[in-house]
Amino acid sequence: MNSRLARHPRIARLRSQRALVPDHEVMEVLDEVAGSGLVEEIEPLVARGTGSPCTLPVEALLVGMCLTAARNGGVILFTAVTDLLYFALSDEMRQQIGLRRYPDHDRGFEAAYAVVRRRIHSVLNAIDPSPLPKNHRLARRHAEKLLAQADPAELARKRTLMLRVTNMILAMSLREALPLLEGHWDGSACIDATVVGTYAKGLAPGSPVTSTDPDAAWYVRTAKHKDPLALDDLAPAQQDKKGAGLQKAADRIKKRLFGYDASLVIARDPAHDGVPLPDGSADPDVVPALVIAFSVDKPSHRPGQVAVEALQQVDDSLPRGYLAGDRAYNDQKQENFQLPIRAMGYEPVYDYAKDQLGVQAGFAGAQLVEGNWYCPSMPQTLKDATKDLIAEKIDKQTWIDRIHARAAYLFMPKQRPDAEGHRRVMCPAEANRTQCPLKKHTLGRGIHLPLVDPAPSPAGSPLCCVQKTVTVPPETGANLWQPLQYGSEAWQRVYFRLRNSVEGINGYAKDPLYERLEDAGTRRIRGIAAQTLLLAFQLAHANRRKLRAWADSIALHGDRPHRRPTRRRKTKPLGTWTPKGYVTKP
Repeated sequence: MNSRLARHPRIARLRSQRALVPDHEVMEVLDEVAGSGLVEEIEPLVARGTGSPCTLPVEALLVGMCLTAARNGGVILFTAVTDLLYFALSDEMRQQIGLRRYPDHDRGFEAAYAVVRRRIHSVLNAIDPSPLPKNHRLARRHAEKLLAQADPAELARKRTLMLRVTNMILAMSLREALPLLEGHWDGSACIDATVVGTYAKGLAPGSPVTSTDPDAAWYVRTAKHKDPLALDDLAPAQQDKKGAGLQKAADRIKKRLFGYDASLVIARDPAHDGVPLPDGSADPDVVPALVIAFSVDKPSHRPGQVAVEALQQVDDSLPRGYLAGDRAYNDQKQENFQLPIRAMGYEPVYDYAKDQLGVQAGFAGAQLVEGNWYCPSMPQTLKDATKDLIAEKIDKQTWIDRIHARAAYLFMPKQRPDAEGHRRVMCPAEANRTQCPLKKHTLGRGIHLPLVDPAPSPAGSPLCCVQKTVTVPPETGANLWQPLQYGSEAWQRVYFRLRNSVEGINGYAKDPLYERLEDAGTRRIRGIAAQTLLLAFQLAHANRRKLRAWADSIALHGDRPHRRPTRRRKTKPLGTWTPKGYVTKP
């Protein structure tokens, strides 16, 4: 809309598509906005001390954005917001929310659009954690100077505001679901980062100028799915014109996108599999996976801290349970992710990379093997079970058998962790799971219990073999520790159901017929604040759409459901998974 003449066709199309919004629908959204706390949060941020007052109240802007998102698959265009607020509401409703009347012609539309645009930018400026100007390319040296001159405390304050405001928008979509979550959900969740594009062209890392969205960065995925990677790490191999230094097939780029990583917290109860009831309707006790919080930052930039920021936005009234994450999270420094999530009350559930297998840490003689504390005298074949499977020294069934055999050597929790996160664990012999010659009273319990064979040591027996229990500090082995035995059926149930839920949400919200989350064209204002704000409305719309589909597939009062539940693929039986694939039953 750079010239008045270019605007006319667009305005004419809007007029022809205009449908009046019923008053009852506006009142529903008005009540929702009033109950969200957003108006009280935003109004002090944009209040003017001098000058003429703004003619567009914050409450009216939020109502217009909510109604536009509901009508357009979660996507918000501010031309559509303008048309809805000033020309699609009844005179009574427009007067009730404090909007002035503009003539219904081109100049009237442009004047109203200018008011909306100024108001939304005043909100964005108040919560923008970036000091860089948007919408034009800035010399990189100048951008670095602006970043160096910015006050880190002020930027952190604005980032906190941005996350609080945007998560309050998301929370509006959960208002009806909160009672269901509190009663039918154990607090388990999955954290994952999904890439979303931004409405700007990405430039090479060595470019002398920034992109028109200077807050965004490149996301790159290679064929071996080691994502996300830094683009400049791949650049040298791509610059060999003769092909002598071409990348290996596993390192070739499969996907590249300029934008942001949205770290989503997905609520899912892993105790239920979501299979329809015998009559074909959905189970009303199994609430669908929902986005309950999120955070946004550059791709692969501080993944641990950004995940913690998202988790801090989860409503305090909701329980805390297991938290699953991919290998990007247990590779973080423990003070950035693992210790903070445990302090919040979550119990981590991880998978592991090749260099994280086998014995990784020790404490008081106990050994940390793939996230769990085991007896130091556990046979070496059991300690190296997963390493041997990856190296193809054993087959899949042998790995499953060895994982089952490990359970006898597992240190068992004696009691719940204390307020500081210390865990008291019991020697497996004391827990009646093995027999140990160092503890005579554990012998003679039956041949069904394995007999431990401690290796002699001139330094004497380790502390865990002398005492009944040991207390493990929270920081010991924290980057890899998890409460469930790795590879067990309980671990498979929790990890895969939580991880599958986030993959399902990603595909659901990226549906090209609805929210189109990954599409940069659905968020046409640049900068991290604008992208996060508009993303919140898209995620909220995906939640509402999912809840409606779930409610429609439930049979109420003995009647047939309105819709048939989504057909589920047949899943593999628990206990057949291995890091090298599932065991095929004969």
